Amino acid sequence: MTAYLVSYDLKAPGKNYDSLIKYLKSHTNWWHHLGSTWVIVTNLSATQLRDGIAEHADDNDKFLVVKSGGIGAWSGFSTEGSEWLRKQL
Repeated sequence: MTAYLVSYDLKAPGKNYDSLIKYLKSHTNWWHHLGSTWVIVTNLSATQLRDGIAEHADDNDKFLVVKSGGIGAWSGFSTEGSEWLRKQL
């Protein structure tokens, strides 16, 4: 399993992106403590994850999928959120 950082910029104000959120949450292991940033742990490749996200986004939306290098630093998250990151990254 690989951890990917997923970030997006959705360009359709007021659009219902429920299917995108449902897709991201469909992965067994995910973290979402920032507005448009997720960490998804999956067996998918970065390209496969990107393509899955694209199926639930508009053509003018922007998103980024980056494989985690295992090292990170953060601040301001709950103990639970921080522990999840330590274990998954």
